[in-house]
Amino acid sequence: MKKQTAGRDALGFFASKFAELNDDVLFGEVWSREDKLSLRDRSIITVTALMTKGIFDNSLKYHITNAKTQGVSAEEMAEIITQLAFYAGWPNAWASFALAKEVYAE
Repeated sequence: MKKQTAGRDALGFFASKFAELNDDVLFGEVWSREDKLSLRDRSIITVTALMTKGIFDNSLKYHITNAKTQGVSAEEMAEIITQLAFYAGWPNAWASFALAKEVYAE
């Protein structure tokens, strides 16, 4: 996994500790444990968590893109969102589909 710098890039000195935790701990230590859970599985789990919490901003789009990069097909993503619609809510599914369509059209 490539080194993550999104926290530092977005927050720089403004929230340097948060940026450090994001880049070095979350992505550097947790996401990098591919021997425990694949990046593909972590991506699916993260998309699920964001959708169920109703987070439809760039975070969800980033993680849908990451899932695509990790080999999750458009068909699989559609199935994941469809499955979640019954547990996370129909409006959440609609919002997630809008982002997923953008990502998989690219």
